[in-house]
Amino acid sequence: MPATSSPKVVGRGDPTWRRKRTWFMMDAMATDPVDFQTRMGTHWPHLRDLLTSIYVDRPDLDVHLAALQEICKRAHQTRSDALKELDQIRLKDPHWFASEQVVGATLYVDLFAGDLNGVRDRIPYLRSLGITFLHLMPLFRCPANQSDGGYAVSSYREVDDRLGTTEELGQLADELRSHGIALALDFVFNHTSDQHDWALRAKAGEGTYLRYYRTFDSRQVPNAYEETLREIFPSIRRGSFSWCDELQRWVWTSFNSFQWDLNYANPAVFVAMVEEMLFLANTGIDVLRLDAVAFLWKELGTTCENLPQAHSIIQAFNRVCRMVAPAVVFKSEAIVHPDDVARYISPGECPLSYNPTLMALLWEAVATRNTRLLRQSMSHRQALPSGTTWVNYLRCHDDIGWSFDDQDARTVGIDPHGHRRFLNDFYTGRWEGSFARGVPFQFNPSTGDLRICGTLASLVGVEDAISQQNTLYEDMALRRARMLMGVLMSVGGIPLLYMGEELGILNDYSYLSNPDQLEDSRWVHRVAMDWDMIPGGHKHGAIQAAFTSMFQELVEARKKQTVLAGTQIQVLDSPDERLLVFRRAQNGESLVIIANFSEQRIRLTPDFFGLSGVRGPLKDVLNNSALESQSYIEAYGLHWCQEGTDFDSL
Repeated sequence: MPATSSPKVVGRGDPTWRRKRTWFMMDAMATDPVDFQTRMGTHWPHLRDLLTSIYVDRPDLDVHLAALQEICKRAHQTRSDALKELDQIRLKDPHWFASEQVVGATLYVDLFAGDLNGVRDRIPYLRSLGITFLHLMPLFRCPANQSDGGYAVSSYREVDDRLGTTEELGQLADELRSHGIALALDFVFNHTSDQHDWALRAKAGEGTYLRYYRTFDSRQVPNAYEETLREIFPSIRRGSFSWCDELQRWVWTSFNSFQWDLNYANPAVFVAMVEEMLFLANTGIDVLRLDAVAFLWKELGTTCENLPQAHSIIQAFNRVCRMVAPAVVFKSEAIVHPDDVARYISPGECPLSYNPTLMALLWEAVATRNTRLLRQSMSHRQALPSGTTWVNYLRCHDDIGWSFDDQDARTVGIDPHGHRRFLNDFYTGRWEGSFARGVPFQFNPSTGDLRICGTLASLVGVEDAISQQNTLYEDMALRRARMLMGVLMSVGGIPLLYMGEELGILNDYSYLSNPDQLEDSRWVHRVAMDWDMIPGGHKHGAIQAAFTSMFQELVEARKKQTVLAGTQIQVLDSPDERLLVFRRAQNGESLVIIANFSEQRIRLTPDFFGLSGVRGPLKDVLNNSALESQSYIEAYGLHWCQEGTDFDSL
């Protein structure tokens, strides 16, 4: 592999390894007296109470509880000594993921490196970027042409043979951990593929497995449910139910017709999925991303999203992990209203959560050159309880949905419905003067709803600048990208890079000629890694160098600022709404972040210091420069500032 320029990455050869990276230490250490039996005694009564509350009308619950207990015991017995040691380490440091040292990345194995062994070969590249948290997109067996990008799982225990084997997955987890990188995988537990063994046995008439899913012999009940359900993929198929010829029944399919929703009203389903989850945990997975958490429980007359039983089910899964595999942490994927997103976040449910609202509003502020809605939302949504943290991102495998709160918008004088139309027009290039090259996704003709796809570089304007051969536009696009990355690194939580962003990869429109991808425009930003573009490669040009350099610079700066751990934040006022200003403070230290969301230079007047409460003079730790009254914040400028600094040493 070509050589890469590398920031300082803490590793085993570094004397600070034990201090900074204790959650990965696998050296000999005293055994913690809190063993499995003690954990069972602590957590089993709470788990039993949770399941009793969910399955209050099930006279056979005791049978399922007995089966569950045996599954937990067997999973503990087969858990490796190394993972049991890691359990003890993380019991002593349960908030390891909230460290400023944690920087994430996510990727598709095939698009990034071909297979799991290819990912192992690229660990030096990940380390050169400072990555300490790696999320591999779904990699288990799926039907070749009906996979939904890996989210239609046919087996939770078999890696897709094109990507490798389950043994190789375990080896990769061990290798990553030895380099200080935690491994995250998806736990797709709302639905299975209709080719999963359970679904095939249901189709074959086995009543036990037919009850694993929600099926109906007529449209009467589905029609009643659909009066209050929203459509998830309306451009692919309408409604939430699909006809199955083999069963001669309607099946609940919230997403695609080949993804059958599991019936969690049946306790046997919970027990079966616990066994699958613990298999993943014992493979060496550090973090499980819980997919589609909002949809777990169905109840007539409701939206069948975010119901109390869904939370109880997740809490029950969490209790199981606390007993058997306490090193494992849950990350929720809830692309729903911001208030509902927050309800999944707690140490006893999902300590980690994606932050879709922040992502959407960063793009909103870039389009409007105004931070009022972003500041309004951050002021009461960004901070989280102790023991939890956000996973913040600019782009991911999925689309951008404008999931801000309507009341937040109205509070700052914005019509939420009209504003979403504007944002869709802006990011699909239909708005005059737009620099973005986004692609529409899942237009719903009934509601007018639309989402946006595209790579980071194409959305900030790099693709537009290249097409117009305009160096000024290119410079502004790079400035936008750096500013957004800088906010992401400092706002509180784990910053998550979608691999390819660090190279400024552009939209790939070849999906339009692939029949299996044609109707899913998310493939425009699911771009194969071109290894000739990394540092040292013959395609590593000015654009790639700029993106790589800015990412490495910001990661290195983040890891030097202990004040950036956790999520506590104070959003500050500014007389200029083009500026986002916030303070990160703890343990007597503070850092003020100033970001300009516009193409104009902005002068810091005395009113700025008076209104914001920022204590000057300021020292920018990114470039070791001073900021004072009458200083300028350049176009898309970014500053991480120490307050009240003595500049005699400058």
